[in-house]
Amino acid sequence: MTQAPATPKAARRRHDREIVALAVPAFGALVAEPLFLMADSAIVGHLGTAQLAGLAIASALLTTAVSVFVFLAYATTAAVARRVGSGDLRAAIQQGMDGIWLALLLGVAVIAVVLPTAPGLVQLFGASDTAAPYAVTYLRISALGIPAMLVVLAATGVLRGLQNTKTPLYVAIAGFVANGVLNVALVYGAGLGIAGSAWGTVIAQFAMAAVYLVVVVRGARRHHASLRPDVAGIRACAKAGAPLLVRTLSLRAILMIATAVAARLGDADVAAHQIILSLWSLMAFALDAIAIAGQAIIGRYLGADDAPGARDVCRRMVQWGIAAGIVLGILLVLTRPLFVPLFTSDPAVQDAALPALIVVALSQPICGIVFVLDGVLMGAGDGPYLAWAMLITLAVFAPVALLVPVLGGGLTAVWGAMTLMMAVRMLTLWTRYRSGRWAVTGATR
Repeated sequence: MTQAPATPKAARRRHDREIVALAVPAFGALVAEPLFLMADSAIVGHLGTAQLAGLAIASALLTTAVSVFVFLAYATTAAVARRVGSGDLRAAIQQGMDGIWLALLLGVAVIAVVLPTAPGLVQLFGASDTAAPYAVTYLRISALGIPAMLVVLAATGVLRGLQNTKTPLYVAIAGFVANGVLNVALVYGAGLGIAGSAWGTVIAQFAMAAVYLVVVVRGARRHHASLRPDVAGIRACAKAGAPLLVRTLSLRAILMIATAVAARLGDADVAAHQIILSLWSLMAFALDAIAIAGQAIIGRYLGADDAPGARDVCRRMVQWGIAAGIVLGILLVLTRPLFVPLFTSDPAVQDAALPALIVVALSQPICGIVFVLDGVLMGAGDGPYLAWAMLITLAVFAPVALLVPVLGGGLTAVWGAMTLMMAVRMLTLWTRYRSGRWAVTGATR
């Protein structure tokens, strides 16, 4: 007797369970990065406005240096999940090991570039004479932790692809606590100032990378996957990640332009921008938790040749994204007077931040759709489309943002341009989602 197909309500409940099981732990892991930055901002902010402005510029550069390689997590998640769906766990973990070796190579290369060019990069961002020395100090020290940060990205992608988001959660919690304790001890206890904040973050990142390596290596041995670097595998990982690199570079260019424009408005505005960017990143990662679940689930469904299941769960995740965006927007409006004083006591910085946060709150439902669909298309391995879509978004955003100092509007106008950017992203991603051309099945795309 043939089993009756699941009713729409039963299918929604099944999808909800899948999403929650992966998204809730993923949320905790995802917010570790903005929480690291928020902790640094709160601790450094009380050293002075110049120090906070220097941190804003240095952290934007550092985040760019790391985030351009986020494909180490996203592409690995999709590739590993497809192989899990096809039932080949050994190949899945081997794919992950190739990604970790690539992460180490890229980390060393980035250090070699950032250390000698730090003063020029800070100057390029238009840092004031008071903020620039602090920015250079923080950037040079923090750059030493980049290999660990990239290993964390790649190893996290392996575990997500294996449908395991709990281990990254535990590591993230431990890393956040260690980062906070180290920052307080080194900044104030040891009197190292902004340099202490940078060293605390570096130590915490290397500790997290060590834990991830232990977990992944144990899994590789269990399933008889090789631990040795494979040139062909590393090259394949790099090739698969190239479109996502273009996508991420375009996104980082958008964020760098926004920070550069804010820096030219003055120290108070760029300090306020740093606070808002920290909060925006926190909410973005919260929404991206659903997208992370999407990457793992979509990859698994497509690897198991179940395109209808992939489309069904995609629709459900979009609904989740919209609802989460509305909730986050409301919370931000209600709590914004409480958040800003935690980061700074400077009235000028507070006055610049509070109205801009209203714009950020109103944009959250749009962000919910964008982050979910972005994750779904990554899970499907639809990197080339994501690259072209982000290039279009950059072409629209750049001239609008660069006109802000000319036309006025201050920091609120900068974040109005950021909202426009998210609206363009939503349009391009929704068009692809509706076409259905992303749902390609098989162990590899």
